[in-house]
Amino acid sequence: MSDTTIGTISWVDLTVDDAPTIREFYRDVVGWETSDVDMGGYDDYCVHPPGRDPVAGICHARGGNAAMPPQWLIYLTVADLDASLERCAARGGKVVVDPRTMGGQGRYAVIEDPAGAVAALFQPVSRPGSSD
Repeated sequence: MSDTTIGTISWVDLTVDDAPTIREFYRDVVGWETSDVDMGGYDDYCVHPPGRDPVAGICHARGGNAAMPPQWLIYLTVADLDASLERCAARGGKVVVDPRTMGGQGRYAVIEDPAGAVAALFQPVSRPGSSD
């Protein structure tokens, strides 16, 4: 995740059936550089402006992402994922992907707001010595 400040858009993923072709599309059209992310049998990709840190990911529609539609999904950083999911339901939203871990980075879930738009809520892991 590029920014884990509460309330920020910390990441964006695009999940598609043919990730290598879409990676090449954005490399050519936008000028992004890419780095491989080993997913155990295939690679997803981080994308980043030339010479800079990654800003987004391009993922295969496999495994836990198999049901994701081909769209850019923003990750919104929250302080407490479980509390945010409770507030989501109370305000007329719903959870469309139950909470899961994201490696050692934290936990996330995908929600749908009352208008039907989807986003991921991300709770970063609190690191020793940090204020989060």
